[in-house]
Amino acid sequence: MADNTAHPAAPAPARKTGGAGDLLKRLFVRLGILPFLLVIAIVVFTLLSDNFLTPRNLMNVLRQSVYLMIVSLGQMLALLTGGFDLSVGTILALSSVVGALTMSSVYALFPEMAGMAIAVGCVAGIAAGVSIGMVNGLGVAFFNVSPFMMSLGMASVGFGIALYLTGGVPVYGMPQAFGDIFGFGSLFGIATPVYVAALLVLGLYAFLYWTPQGRYFYAVGGNAKAASLSGINTGGTLFLTYTLCAFFAAVSGMLLTARLDTGEANIGASMPLESIAACVIAGVSLRGGVGRLENVVLGALFIGLVQNGMNLARIESYLQTVVLGTLLILAVIADQIRLRYVASLKD
Repeated sequence: MADNTAHPAAPAPARKTGGAGDLLKRLFVRLGILPFLLVIAIVVFTLLSDNFLTPRNLMNVLRQSVYLMIVSLGQMLALLTGGFDLSVGTILALSSVVGALTMSSVYALFPEMAGMAIAVGCVAGIAAGVSIGMVNGLGVAFFNVSPFMMSLGMASVGFGIALYLTGGVPVYGMPQAFGDIFGFGSLFGIATPVYVAALLVLGLYAFLYWTPQGRYFYAVGGNAKAASLSGINTGGTLFLTYTLCAFFAAVSGMLLTARLDTGEANIGASMPLESIAACVIAGVSLRGGVGRLENVVLGALFIGLVQNGMNLARIESYLQTVVLGTLLILAVIADQIRLRYVASLKD
């Protein structure tokens, strides 16, 4: 007699887990490539230089990384929305030149009012940088110009304006207090630009993760059409993205001007590459919609750490550019591999 009793389905064979390889794979999927690169960099540069891990050198790395960190905050917003900004270097230069020219002119007219000259110069420099970002935002958001072409074109326009204003000559004549406070000043042993960067990071963190508009950056970058159908103002979000990106770059430009004590038309040339590298190494996706602010801060510190280590190891500046470009390519490849791992873990 046939047995018609239903047998329970046999359980699926459990996937083999465990082992160092599987643990590294899961860590890589969760944290990205940055922790691995950070460990490698610390080990290599510690072996190459005895001064690398000293507190004084690490504080120096923090101070030197501040300018890139601030620019990377804005670049992260552009990447989150699926674009990028190649004009951040020009924005640094234009804000530096306009800020220095305005500051020196006001200070020459009212030498007893250094504070007012500093304030007016900073506002003018930041406004000049933000104007570049607003044009970028208009082109990308409302005329559907690709971020690559728009920001590349504006990089050329801004650089030309900066050279025209100065004739290629550095701008001097700013109040000494400007450099003393924002360039070389410190409080409790920590440089003033570090405090400025910390305030900007905290402000952007609250804006990104505690407000609806902050989530819109992720939504637009993840799927612009779905975001639009959900009632999100995608055009306004893109315009705000490039305006904020320019604001961060302009603030960095003014801090760098205080550090150099001159307005320079040729500063910031490496910022587009370095800021994109800092973001991508930190796990911000080039396809948009993915990335964490705290990781970008670590990514900028990592770039600063590598540059500092190469300086201590006496590696030539030309080769340092090669290393940074290689790191960027490596981070993009790692991002692709990570996506495959994520898909395999979901299966």
